[in-house]
Amino acid sequence: MEQLKLPTYGGQAVIEGVMMRGKTAMAIAMRAPDQSIVVHQENLSSIYRSNLVKIPFLRGLVMLWDALGLGIRALTISANTQTGEDEKVEGPALYLALAVSLTFAVALFFLVPALVGYLTDRILLIASIDLSISRVHWVGSLIEGITRLAILISYIWLIGRIPEIRRVFAYHGAEHKTINAFEAGAELTPQSVSCFSLEHPRCGTAFLLTLVVFSILIFTLLGPMPLGVRLISRILLIPVIAGVAYEYIRWTANHLNSQFVRVMVKPNLALQRLTTREPNLEMLEVSIAAFQAMRNSEREINL
Repeated sequence: MEQLKLPTYGGQAVIEGVMMRGKTAMAIAMRAPDQSIVVHQENLSSIYRSNLVKIPFLRGLVMLWDALGLGIRALTISANTQTGEDEKVEGPALYLALAVSLTFAVALFFLVPALVGYLTDRILLIASIDLSISRVHWVGSLIEGITRLAILISYIWLIGRIPEIRRVFAYHGAEHKTINAFEAGAELTPQSVSCFSLEHPRCGTAFLLTLVVFSILIFTLLGPMPLGVRLISRILLIPVIAGVAYEYIRWTANHLNSQFVRVMVKPNLALQRLTTREPNLEMLEVSIAAFQAMRNSEREINL
């Protein structure tokens, strides 16, 4: 008998809560200051059901862009729940916040390493006049990639030292445990869900590490170039690398029955240990509430 394919769900930790996203709806469950669980539900944009999300490589960019906007909205809603404010960040304010976040991320994770790689190339050429540039260009690209990976890991480790972020990481762990429990067919109770893994192959952390690895490969093939061209190429190729990384994550998640694939994803799962913490039962209760609210919303939409 052919095994029934389960829906692919995703999520995100927010401030004192979890956002769960399906194909047609999303739900955010948050622990309010009075310790009650507040649930926010809304239907998703039609982009999640459009033909764009069926086109390989392009679908990764579409989903990533919309997920960033959805993620900022979810964080804003959770922050407002803690402060008691009803004001929503949307329209120009939402896009401004998204643009600032993207600018910071591109500068820190792409332009700074590219500058380091360029300086490495120049130093090597000056120190090795007898070597042709084709024989040393890969060293600068390798140093650029290592710098990018070091910045990523250091950034995650540093923000993980902040107590408030550690709680967000614990809710991230609750999100993973809940989805893992659902995919295993387990009962969705805090006690049952607590037994499942903190790691999940479709996690955004896995996507980031894959993005870095593919950037090393692709940028090395480009070879040396002037600084301005190098920086521009890094920006322009982000969508290409993101599309490739998304397809890789999608492929590995669908082939975890292969021993070879399970070995391939071990680095991605290992990095998630920096972005997850063991949640308590109260956090798992919130995550389960978000998941069940999202599932109920999708059933109502599909009726």
